[in-house]
Amino acid sequence: MLGGLGAAVLFATATVSAARGSRLVGAESFLAGVMTVGLVIAFPLVALGRAPAGLEASSFGWLALSGIGNVAGLLFDYAALRVGRLGLVAPILATEGAIAALISVAAGERLAPGAAATLVLIAAGVVLATRTGSRDGDASDQSRRAVLLALAAACSFGASLYATGRVSAQLPLAWALLPARLVGVAAVALPLAFTGRLRLTRRAAPWVVLAGACEVGGLAAFAVGARHGIAISAVLSSQFATLSALAGIVLFRERLARIQFAGVAAVACGVAILSSLQS
Repeated sequence: MLGGLGAAVLFATATVSAARGSRLVGAESFLAGVMTVGLVIAFPLVALGRAPAGLEASSFGWLALSGIGNVAGLLFDYAALRVGRLGLVAPILATEGAIAALISVAAGERLAPGAAATLVLIAAGVVLATRTGSRDGDASDQSRRAVLLALAAACSFGASLYATGRVSAQLPLAWALLPARLVGVAAVALPLAFTGRLRLTRRAAPWVVLAGACEVGGLAAFAVGARHGIAISAVLSSQFATLSALAGIVLFRERLARIQFAGVAAVACGVAILSSLQS
C-alpha cells in the first residue's frame, strides 16, 4: 500500500510539474531537462549496482522499445498538458495500463474475466471526455487535440510498460530506469543543445528538476510496492490521475464540463478496476 500510494503521489507531482513547466519552455525542452535530471539520478545507481547477467539478444530490443516508448509518451504527454486541462489529460494518461493489457492479450495472454467490459467503460469515458459541452469552437478543438495527444502518450507508455515487463525479471531496478533516460538525452536533449533550440529558464528549472526526480521516484516506489503485492500497488498507483485532476481544480482553478467530468470519472474508475482484475 505504501509503495502504491507513494507512486501515485510522485507521478501526480510529476504531472502537475509538467503542466506548469511545459507551458514555460515547450514540450521538447521540458522533456530534455526531465530526461537529463533522470539520467543524473539513475546513472550512479546503475554504476554502484550489479550488472544484469544472462540477457538474451531479444532483451536489448525490448529495452530499446521500453526507452523509446517512454520518451515518446512523455513528449506527447507534455504537448497535451500545454494545450489541455490537467484534469482532462491525466485520467487519459492513466489508461496506459489498459493499453499494456491489450498488447499482452494480442501477444497471447488471457484477458481476466470482466476486463473486456471494463475496457468498454474506459473507451466510453475517453469519448465523453472529448465533449466540451460548450459552443466555443476553439475550446472544443483544443480539448479534442489534448485528448488525442494524451491518447498517443498512453499508447506509447503502454508499449513501454509491456516491453519493460518482458525484461523486468532479468534486470535490477536501476537498469530498468536507464534506457528511457539514455534515449531521451541522446535523441532529444543533445540535438536541442547542439542546434541552440534548448530553452530552460529560471522559472522552469524547479519544475524540470521536480518532474525528473518524481518520474524516477515513482517508478522505484511502484517496484518496491509490487514486490509485496502487485494488485494493490497497481490500483493505488493508477490513482495518480485522480490526484492530478484534483490538483488541477484546487491549484489551477480548472473547470470541466459536466459531460467531461463524467468521462474522466469513468476512465479513473475503469483504470482502477482493470488494474485490479489484470493483476
